[in-house]
Formats: sequence, C-alpha cells, structure tokens
Amino acid sequence: RSPPEKVAGIYNRVAPVYEIWARLTESRARRRVLELAAPEPGEDVLEVATGTGVQLVNLARSNPHGRTVGVELADGMLRRTRARLRSAGLDKVEVLPGDARDLPFPDASFDLVVNSYMLDLLPREDIPLALGEFQRVLKSGGRLVLSNMTKGEARHHRIWDALYARGLVLTANCRGVLAAPLLQPLGFEQIRREYMAQMSFPTEVVTARKHSA
Repeated sequence: RSPPEKVAGIYNRVAPVYEIWARLTESRARRRVLELAAPEPGEDVLEVATGTGVQLVNLARSNPHGRTVGVELADGMLRRTRARLRSAGLDKVEVLPGDARDLPFPDASFDLVVNSYMLDLLPREDIPLALGEFQRVLKSGGRLVLSNMTKGEARHHRIWDALYARGLVLTANCRGVLAAPLLQPLGFEQIRREYMAQMSFPTEVVTARKHSA
C-alpha cells in the first residue's frame, strides 16, 4: 500500500531481519529458482532486486567463469548484499544501485535475468515497465526466471491478501500478482509457471525466454 518511493525505505528498515522471514516463507522457492536458472559456462547473469544477497551469492558460485551482476534499490539491502559477497570471497561480482523500471545497462547485455519477490511490490501499472526492462537487457533467446507472491490457490493461502485488503500489511508491502500473462505481449515465449506455498505464503515461479531474432 506504500507508493514506490517509500518501498525502499521499508526494506531499509526490515533488512536486518528479512532473512528470518525469507527462511520461513521463501526458501523453497529460492531453491527452485536456482535449479531453473542454472547458468551455463561463461554466461552474463543479472539479478534484479538482490535483497540481502543470498540468491546472488548462489548464482555467482554457479557461474564461476561468467559475469554476475546484481542491482538493488534499497540502500540497506545493498549493503547486506555487498557484505555477503565479501564474506563469500566473491569480489568479482558487480553490485549496483538501480531501479528495475530503468535498468542501467545497454540493450541485449545478459543471457539470464533473475528477479524474486519484487514485482509484487510494484503498482500494477509499473509491473509491465519492469518486465519490459528485463526483456530489453536480455540477449536474443535469453532466459528469465521470476518468483513472486501470487494469488493463493488454496483457501488458507489467501489469508495474506485478505489481511492486505483490510489494511493489515504483514508482508512488507507485497500482495499477490500474476506475472505470466504479461510476458507474451512483451516478446517472451516458452512461458512456464509453477505454484507453491510455504507457511501458507503463495509463490509463483515463472520461466520464459526472450524471442529469438
């Protein structure tokens, strides 16, 4: 319910405790994202919205001979990402401040773009802007792997959105979204969606490929 300019501040405040929440509700989806991302040798990999850097560290470790880059808007999360990379000895990973709606990279820069639990924070009209930026920076045939809070498919999975609708926001401004239907009009193909829930928190994991020229 907070506007985009205030969301970064929310995540600066929750950065010290975010991993507690993530382990309870997102760890299963994180593992699946990494399985599906599976960087190939020498690829250029971008994670948009690195959060505390846990997923970026794993992406970098699985891409030892390629370029791995992270972008994060919230300063508090950015500091934690950089500290986690230093602790892991991954000093070649690039980490930049940046907004998913205006990524600081040229067209066709990356073979793989990964993004987790960010689209569900954006206003509805901004979600296609971010997805369009993912499409823009991907190379022809490049891969996209997303995870987001989504609409609950079981009744008890809908409690989070029900509380959100009543003004009780327990999910750091997230609410359920559906990303897959927006991808084909933006030039993606081979779109696949998986649904899962952890601690009743519903997640979609979506994969797609940029249309090959």
